[in-house]
Amino acid sequence: MKYLGMAAAAVLLLGSSAAFSQAPSDAQIADIVLVADQVDINVGKLAEARGHEADVRSFGKEMVTDHSAVNKQARELAKRLHLTPETSATSKSLKEGGAANLKDLRKLHGAAFDKAYIDHEITYHQQVIDALMNTLIPNAQNADLKQLLQTGLPLFQGHLEHAKQIQAKLPQ
Repeated sequence: MKYLGMAAAAVLLLGSSAAFSQAPSDAQIADIVLVADQVDINVGKLAEARGHEADVRSFGKEMVTDHSAVNKQARELAKRLHLTPETSATSKSLKEGGAANLKDLRKLHGAAFDKAYIDHEITYHQQVIDALMNTLIPNAQNADLKQLLQTGLPLFQGHLEHAKQIQAKLPQ
């Protein structure tokens, strides 16, 4: 599963506060959220264009729409709070992993693309959910930021379930 590569490793870092020498700051959390959403927007655009099955193309479009909306809310909140997102090792790894995943997915076509994309989305969303619950929400200091993260959690859980439904329908 090379296509998971660095993206999965980076998201795994999110699952534990031990990945940080100290708990992530609100500025770091904001950047992690923005980067994680952008990673899924980028791969969603590719799935919209390259997905073989209609369900995969539709799911890609849903990822672009939903993650763009979350990113818009996060940017507006950061602006309102005068919070400048701060790059961390985690957000940098997420960005690099997202680029590597896109590169790997671009090599695939047809059913192989669909399977790799949906498998990745399942892993990615599960790890983002774990990161939200175990690291990002507990460490968010600002109540509005914490609320945004808590509001996003059910959306990502819905994405995970939708991806699993698509996976079950894909040819093996």
